[in-house]
Amino acid sequence: MRQFMRRFAQIAALIAFGAGLSLASTAPAQDFPTRTVRIIVGPSPDVFSRIIAESLQEQWKQPVIVEPRPGAGGKLAVAAVTGAKPDGHTLLFATPSFTLATAMRLATYDFNKDFEPAALMGVIAYALVVHPSVPAHSVAELVALAKSKPGQINCGSAGYGTVPHLACETLNKVAGVNVVHVPFSNVNAAMLGVMSNQVQMFVSVSTVAKAQIAAGTVRGLAVTGAQRSKLMPQLPTLAESGFPTFVMPGWGGLMAPAGTPKPIIDKINAGVQQALKDPKVAAKLLAVGMEPPPPMTADAFAGFIKEDIARWTAQVDAVGLDKLQAH
Repeated sequence: MRQFMRRFAQIAALIAFGAGLSLASTAPAQDFPTRTVRIIVGPSPDVFSRIIAESLQEQWKQPVIVEPRPGAGGKLAVAAVTGAKPDGHTLLFATPSFTLATAMRLATYDFNKDFEPAALMGVIAYALVVHPSVPAHSVAELVALAKSKPGQINCGSAGYGTVPHLACETLNKVAGVNVVHVPFSNVNAAMLGVMSNQVQMFVSVSTVAKAQIAAGTVRGLAVTGAQRSKLMPQLPTLAESGFPTFVMPGWGGLMAPAGTPKPIIDKINAGVQQALKDPKVAAKLLAVGMEPPPPMTADAFAGFIKEDIARWTAQVDAVGLDKLQAH
């Protein structure tokens, strides 16, 4: 009997210890957040984060502020997040700028290891536009024109190694044409370049493209996502236009520092999912170019990030890394 009681006491102690661990693992999520949450934004617009931050602040009853850190191609934003305590109070607003930098071997960080993916906020479309004087009303017509005038069609970008630059070089690769890359200092300068016919084509974020298409200053030909854009449903995808491998999806999401407890990651994800269910939040995001994503857990978002890096890596390798670097 004495041996049985001793064994029973050992088992009870183990059960109590396990329960303590369970409580300890859920406690961070129950308490989170305990102070101001910062969303650090790198080389992308901060308006998306501000809309989500407003909803999270209402849910969590703690301040949620957005801090732009646009310099050094996102490295300043990354440093601010990876250097923070992994407790969910400092987050990164991530976009393909970071996964593309990883694919190009330009990143000073390991996007897979230095961050915990928390929540996908939305999808951002890119649109291929041309100057109205270009005699092409479809991608097929643009390709035919480029083949008839090798080296005479200029393709603008926001700089070497950016999504628009990779789009220029990918078109050369998949269509067998020779459009000439012309880098500008940023997205707005590149759009002004195509509006003034300094360059004849450009791949722009949807909001900027939609406004200029409506104004008649550029002509839209296609979008680069896997599906048509809700903002510009009249434009086919490049895949529909005959180039099934030409898929460059835009997106935005929240990442936490590596080591952030899973319960906190899941609570951040739940907060974003709750925000996206609000029709007012969804309408605000859509108005500035962020389309609603499919519901996605943090684990699913982590898989999404890995697939995005793999996609960009394949496209970079197909084009050739040397073509995407400044000469």
